[in-house]
Amino acid sequence: MPAPPAREEPALSEPTTGTRPTLEAVAARAGVSRATVSRVVNGGAGVRQVLAEKVRKAVEELGYIPNHAARTLVTRRNGAVAVIIAEPEFRIFSDPFFEQQVRGISRELTAYDAQLVLLWVEGPGDHERIARYLGGGHVDGALAFSLHNDDELPQIVRRVQVPTVFGGRPGWKEAQGALAVPYVDCDNRGGARAAVRHLRGLGRRSIAHIGGPGDQTSALDRLDGYRDELPEADPALVAEGAFTEESGARAMTELLRRRPDLDAVFAANDLMASGALRVLRAQGRRVPEDVALVGFDDVLPIAEATDPPLTTVRQDIEGMGRLMVQILMRTLDGEAAEPVITPTELVRRASA
Repeated sequence: MPAPPAREEPALSEPTTGTRPTLEAVAARAGVSRATVSRVVNGGAGVRQVLAEKVRKAVEELGYIPNHAARTLVTRRNGAVAVIIAEPEFRIFSDPFFEQQVRGISRELTAYDAQLVLLWVEGPGDHERIARYLGGGHVDGALAFSLHNDDELPQIVRRVQVPTVFGGRPGWKEAQGALAVPYVDCDNRGGARAAVRHLRGLGRRSIAHIGGPGDQTSALDRLDGYRDELPEADPALVAEGAFTEESGARAMTELLRRRPDLDAVFAANDLMASGALRVLRAQGRRVPEDVALVGFDDVLPIAEATDPPLTTVRQDIEGMGRLMVQILMRTLDGEAAEPVITPTELVRRASA
């Protein structure tokens, strides 16, 4: 009986079935030392470009996946970042603003080969849970946004000493002066001024404002921008909402009751503007012929889907998420981080 054909043995640097490629296998394939491979894989400096390219090529060819535990020992990094949204679950999944911001964060973290861990605050009891998680060394840093002035998160991240970048201008006293914290925000006040100037330029004289929650700096800054342009405005022309569509509808109903002669509305976000538009149409007010309407954010699933499409103040929501990640990574590398204010732009559509 003829002998079976000899079985070919894989080359030393090739992975075998069920065997995870090692640093040694990558080093053999690239023709470099194990230490060189380790420095390249873990993001270390001091490796010539030509050698680094050889290592990266070998990693790709072999399908090498770095050992997370070993990498953590070398870099003292977990490769994970907590994203904390200080809002309940229903707000996070019903407001496209959060979707866009998290998308920007996720895409930028991917570029840094880091994982996103999403946390949100349903109630006061969640703060202790978040504190335990952050203090447990599971993440390298945190990104926190949509905070309210009485939120416990700033004290938590300071107590557990987790590097953190905030989305939105901090409103608590401890964030000012020598204790200033890094944050990313848009020019809320300037954007609000642009919205009101646009309405005034259309000849509107009774311009109402639907504001956001009074405990969030973005809402307060947009209200200040409205007042900058209309310092003598009737207080009855201002109503507070909660950055939700339903709160915008309620505020619009109240404004029409107080001032049925109003001929323009500036809403502090697009969701509230869409709620206001629904009420205006239900009460027989034509937009923009009878009442001109401007929102804030330029969240396209809302601004382009309303009838008529919404004139709004655009902020680069996804870009701000990317900026938060970039600032956090610089902070983790020991660089000083300064607050960043991004510009806003009025986008003219059919509602005003």
